[in-house]
Amino acid sequence: MGLFDKLNSPVFYLENSSLSQQLSFLQELLSTASVDAKIAIENEIRLINAGLVGENQIRFELENSHIPMYVLHDLYLEHNGLSAQIDYLIITRHHIYVLECKNLCGNIEINNSGDFIRTFTYGNQAKREGIYSPITQNRRHLELIKELRSSEKNLLMRTLFEKSFYDTYRSIVVLANPKTVLNSRCAKKEVRDQVIRADQLISYIRNIDKSSTSTAMSDKEMEALAKFYADAHNDCPTDYLEKFRKLLAVDPSAAAQSEFSNEPVPHAMICPKCGAQMVKRTAKKGPNLGNSFWGCSRYPKCRMIVDTDAP
Repeated sequence: MGLFDKLNSPVFYLENSSLSQQLSFLQELLSTASVDAKIAIENEIRLINAGLVGENQIRFELENSHIPMYVLHDLYLEHNGLSAQIDYLIITRHHIYVLECKNLCGNIEINNSGDFIRTFTYGNQAKREGIYSPITQNRRHLELIKELRSSEKNLLMRTLFEKSFYDTYRSIVVLANPKTVLNSRCAKKEVRDQVIRADQLISYIRNIDKSSTSTAMSDKEMEALAKFYADAHNDCPTDYLEKFRKLLAVDPSAAAQSEFSNEPVPHAMICPKCGAQMVKRTAKKGPNLGNSFWGCSRYPKCRMIVDTDAP
């Protein structure tokens, strides 16, 4: 650390927000969309708003951390045909944290195989489903960063960099939904240590940095690293026209007239399991007789259901 270093609070060096840009575009698209298209667009807006809530929660924690750091938000990197969308890249004096934000509905369990299992309730029943591991997702982000940075160095520096990479660069998965209960007691320690709740983020960073034996970076070194990643950032626009074309291949109004419901569909969701439209249905038998729920329009190929009270 330099003798004249003065940084004592976070600096948001890159404040790109693809979610905000996507939201603005969708809201404009909504005003001229057909009735069927509005169903898909409104659902997409709901998902984006949930993502924004999670990212804003993390931003609040970082802004009030009083830790000298550089923060890059919504960083999109490409290298050798690979790409990575990183929610937050955090550069402190001792480490670089690659942060994946998850604002998930329901509770999360991580088993001893590293599988992520989400549990949510429908009536009196608990439903369980596997979700794609955010640790695996973040690992791919780290591998891209490793290749990107290695390409900038000579052979000797590249060898030293790659040897210490996973000590310097750390993966964090942050669960931003305050209602989510995390059960990771059966997970391996290396997995368990990477998943935290949003209110644990600052203490996590402080503890990891405090235990570091590496030489602290100066203000100038931190800023140079932040500039490297900001310069490497690319805009990544989402092709919503193509996305909605695929989603609307399933007609939600026709699916709503299936044997499971005679009720019109005022709103729809996207199936979290297969990505198809979900439709509102009413249970006609069993302990939940008369209760409404969201069911996948691809039933019986996909039997995913979600409680209508789910956010």
